[in-house]
Amino acid sequence: MKKLILVVLVIIGFASCTKDDMFIEPTPQVKSELQIQNSVGIKLETPFVTSEVSMNVKMETAGSVTIKIFDIANRVVSKEVMNVKAGDNILKVYTSALPSSAYRIGLFDSKNNQLGITDFNKL
Repeated sequence: MKKLILVVLVIIGFASCTKDDMFIEPTPQVKSELQIQNSVGIKLETPFVTSEVSMNVKMETAGSVTIKIFDIANRVVSKEVMNVKAGDNILKVYTSALPSSAYRIGLFDSKNNQLGITDFNKL
């Protein structure tokens, strides 16, 4: 019985010596094409898009935002509400359903205030 207790204590001792930081998820690296210098904004990886493009949505605080895509006549052709975390949020924009043209993509807060806007061309 004493041997069993000793073995359990040794196992607990080894388990308690493990590094705590091995359970922390690493922060994904933001590619240079997606880095935003301001504390809030939106940036596409490239302004020329075929079927999809990576996008960075950067916020000061976590919360709900709306992403809107406008056509050349400034009509909303796509709109999505999503929850984002504070800091960089790397997302994918799928554009295969859009006809070839010039578009504008905007970032709006929950009160519909524009936080950022950028242009892209669907090839």
